[in-house]
Amino acid sequence: MIKTFLRILAFAKPYSRYWPKYIITSLLGLIFGILNFVLIIPLIDVIFSKETVSAAVEWPTFSISIDYFKALFSYYLYSFVTHYGVVGALGFVCVSLIVASLLANFCKYYSQRILVGMRTSVMQRIRSALYEKITRLDVGFFNNQRKGEILSSISNDVTEVQNGVASSFHIILREPLLVVGNLCVLFYMSTELTLITLLALPVSFYFISKVGRKLRRSSGEAQALIARIVSQFEETISGIRIVKAFNAQRYVRRRMEETNSAHRAISKKTFNRLELASPLSEFLGIFVGMAIFFYGGWMVENGRLDMTIGAFMGYWLFYYQLLEPARSVAHAYALIQRGLVSGERVFGILDMPVTIRKSENPMAVSAFNDRIEYRDVCFAYQSEPVLHHINLTVKKGQMVALVGQSGAGKTTMVDLLPRFYDVTDGEIRLDGVNIKNYDPHDLIGLMGVVTQEAILFNDTVFNNIAFGSENMREEAVINAAKIANAHEFIMQMPDGYRSNIGDRGCKLSGGQRQRISIARAVLKNPPILILDEATSALDTESERLVQDALARLMQNRTSIVIAHRLSTIQHADLIVVLQKGEIVEQGAHAELIAQQGVYKRLCEMQTFE
Repeated sequence: MIKTFLRILAFAKPYSRYWPKYIITSLLGLIFGILNFVLIIPLIDVIFSKETVSAAVEWPTFSISIDYFKALFSYYLYSFVTHYGVVGALGFVCVSLIVASLLANFCKYYSQRILVGMRTSVMQRIRSALYEKITRLDVGFFNNQRKGEILSSISNDVTEVQNGVASSFHIILREPLLVVGNLCVLFYMSTELTLITLLALPVSFYFISKVGRKLRRSSGEAQALIARIVSQFEETISGIRIVKAFNAQRYVRRRMEETNSAHRAISKKTFNRLELASPLSEFLGIFVGMAIFFYGGWMVENGRLDMTIGAFMGYWLFYYQLLEPARSVAHAYALIQRGLVSGERVFGILDMPVTIRKSENPMAVSAFNDRIEYRDVCFAYQSEPVLHHINLTVKKGQMVALVGQSGAGKTTMVDLLPRFYDVTDGEIRLDGVNIKNYDPHDLIGLMGVVTQEAILFNDTVFNNIAFGSENMREEAVINAAKIANAHEFIMQMPDGYRSNIGDRGCKLSGGQRQRISIARAVLKNPPILILDEATSALDTESERLVQDALARLMQNRTSIVIAHRLSTIQHADLIVVLQKGEIVEQGAHAELIAQQGVYKRLCEMQTFE
C-alpha cells in the first residue's frame, strides 16, 4: 500500500516546486490557527476573574513561546478592560480573532493552491504515462486484453486515484501538522490530561484500520466489475448491428443487468463502509472528550489541576480543534484505500513488460536495397504454435503473394516483418541484418500497411491521409488521394478534405474507407508494401477501383500481399502457399498449377464458387 502511494506521489517530482512554499504556508496557517484559541483564554479569565490578569500590567519579556503571546495579549486586554471596560475588551478580542482567522485562512487557501497544482500535475503525468505505455506495448497485449477493461483503467481507475489519493494530499500532508501542533499545545497546558487523551488513540486506530482493510477488498471487486461494465458497453456499441440483426437486445441487457446488479451490491457495501469511517472517529473523539471534560472538571473543582477556568476552557477548545483533523485523516484513510486499489490496476498496465525491445546499439536504416529473408522462423501466441520453420526470400521489387486457408498463419507472417510481434525462434533479415538490430522506428518507416479492415480515425479526411506526418502540404495529400482513386468522392463531401469522416470512418462506404487507407500508404511512399486482404470485403465496383489504386501503389515497390481472391495475384512474381503454419508450396502461378497440389485445389474451389 505504501509503495503504491509513494509511486503515485513520485509523479509530482521535482518536489522542490511544491514543498518549500507548502511547508511555510502550512506552518504559518497552523500558528495563526493556534493563536485563535490562545487568545480566548485571557478573554475568559478577564470576564470571569479580573484578578487573574493583574500580572499583565507589566510588559512581558520577549521569548518565542505561547506564554509570551498569551502575556502580550493579556497586557493589551487588561489595558482595554481598564480604559474601556469589558465591552471595549470584547471588541479588541473580536478584531484580534478576525485578523488571526483571516491570516490563518489565507495561508490555508494558498497552501491548497500549491497542492492543487501538484494534484493536477500528478494526474496529467499518470494519464500521459499510461498513453505512452499503451502506444509502446506490442499488438499481442491488446489481443489478450478486453479493450473495455483498458479504457476503464484509463478513465475510472485514474479518476479513483484522483478522488481517493491525489485529492487527499492536503489531508495527508497538512492535517498531521495540525494534529502534532495541537498535541504539543495540549501537552504544554496539561501533560496528565493529554496522556489520558492519547490512551484512546490505539483503540480508534484499530477500528478505523479494520474498516479500511474491508474497504480495500470491496473496492477491488467494485473496480473489476466497473471494468466489465465498460467492456460490455464498448462491445455492444461496436457490435450494435449484430445485436439488432440477431434480436439479441434482451440477451445483452440481461448480461449487463447481472453485472450492474453485482456492481450495485458491492458499491453499496463499499460506500457504507466509507461513510462509517468519519462518524466512527467522531464518536470515539466525543467519547474521549467527555471523559476528559469530566475528569478535568473534577480536578479543577478539587484544586488538583493548576489551571484557571479560562485555561481549562482553552484546553477543551484545543482538544476539539484536534478532533477535526483527526477525523479528516480517518476519512482520508478510507478514501485512500479505494484510490490505492485503482492505483495498483493503473500500475499493472504501466509495469507491463514491453516485449518489442530496441537493441542496445540500434542501427539506423533509411532504405531497402536487396532482400528480405525469413530464416527458419517459428512463432507461437503464448503456448499455441502458429508458424513452423518458415524459410522464404523476398527480393527487392518482387510482388510476393501469401495464400492459404483461414488460420494458416498468413497475417502472423507479415506482422512479424514490422515487428508487431517478435519471432519465437529463427530470425528475419532485411538486407542481411537481423531486423531486431535496426531501430524499430526506422524499420517501420520502410513499410506501408493496408489491411482488410480500413483503420481510420474520427477526424478529417486530410488528417487521416496525412496521419503520422507533420506539416504535410495539401498538394501532396491531394496527389496521394488521386493515385488512390479517392479525390473524386472526397471533393463531393460537404467540406472536401476538411470533412469529418466519423468514428472509424462510419460516414464512408467500405470502398471509400479502403481508398483513404491506400492514399495514406501512398503519401508515406514506403519501399516495402504489406497488403492484408485489402479487397476481400468489397463489392465488385469498389474492388475494381481499389485494385486500380493498389496497382498504382505497388509500382516500383516490394509488395507482400495476402490474397483471398486468387484471381488478383496470378501475375505475382512468387506465390507462397501456407497450410497449418508451414509453407507447403511456392512458385509462379503456372508452376503451382502444374504441380497439381494445394494451390490448384484452392483455385478450382474458387472457380467453382
